Amino acid sequence: MAAKTDDFDLGRLRLAPGEGRRLDLSVPLGEFAYGGESYAPSPAHADAVVDVARMTGGGYSLRLRFAAALAGPCMRCLEPASPMIAVDAREIDQPGGGDELSSPYVREERLDVSGWAHDAFALALPDQLLCRDECVGLCPECGENLNATPGHRHERAADPRWAKLRELKLD
Repeated sequence: MAAKTDDFDLGRLRLAPGEGRRLDLSVPLGEFAYGGESYAPSPAHADAVVDVARMTGGGYSLRLRFAAALAGPCMRCLEPASPMIAVDAREIDQPGGGDELSSPYVREERLDVSGWAHDAFALALPDQLLCRDECVGLCPECGENLNATPGHRHERAADPRWAKLRELKLD
């Protein structure tokens, strides 16, 4: 069973330079607002694997891996959707290495696992959350779910603004 945690004290690992450890943690992901709708991760606490390695010049090399679904309405048809999202994120935190080698999730040897997992999950989300890849959405005329009624069509009346052009004979 993974330990539940929001943050983790990296210093307590007492890693020597070049040494590493694998941690199994249960990390809260938090809620998401996406496209004006609310989405909840499932499970609310992801079972994550965090690989921590002490770098030879000081600091840490970190890797976070987990998978979770994000439950909410499909962005095309509004039916329930819960696509599975896999996360594989890496961070480097090396004191004195500048902004490029400084992780925003490590402060005084404490790793903000929850914040990192939330941000990594958000970055792994697809452009649209769909109930299925082939979702065709709603009919723009009547709002009917086109997934439930394949071949659904409306007869469109001719636009009266084009009536004179239909009278033209192009022989």
